[in-house]
Amino acid sequence: MSLPSIEQLNRASPSVFIEAVNTLFETAPPLADRLLAARPYPSYLALIDLAESVCLGSDLSEQDKLDIINAHPRIGENKTNLSVMSLKEQGYNTRQGAESEQDRQVNATLAQLNKEYEATYGFKFVIFVAGRPRSQIVPLIRQRIASNNKEQEMKTGMTDMMLIARDRLKKASSDSKL
Repeated sequence: MSLPSIEQLNRASPSVFIEAVNTLFETAPPLADRLLAARPYPSYLALIDLAESVCLGSDLSEQDKLDIINAHPRIGENKTNLSVMSLKEQGYNTRQGAESEQDRQVNATLAQLNKEYEATYGFKFVIFVAGRPRSQIVPLIRQRIASNNKEQEMKTGMTDMMLIARDRLKKASSDSKL
């Protein structure tokens, strides 16, 4: 994954800016538009800090919050529906690689739990996987379904989105000089 330098990002056309932001946050127009309007940034970390303030603040409409959190793919999603970054984060090696029977079982369990979570809260389950196998996410999603606190779940999901963005930035920074 490569990102333009922060100087290039600050001068970039809106479409180039939004493409870079989508690399960090997935495609979430309500967030990308706000970040575009707030340029320039002294650093990518400052951009992510502002994104966190926007997402955890009170200025977003309920629909904007849903659009932002639902931009992330479901954990255990069919590999063909995942971005390159999400594939790596969810522990897949390639788009075409054969899944093991254990992978299929874990993904089937996650698919069912994703449905339960979305029925409970009305938005997607987002978690910073941080290299953990998908099988370790199963008990976590069950706990979060059981908590039955929609406001806290939205906050947790948005916070995890920022952890994901910081991790993606760290990986991009190791690939090039940002």
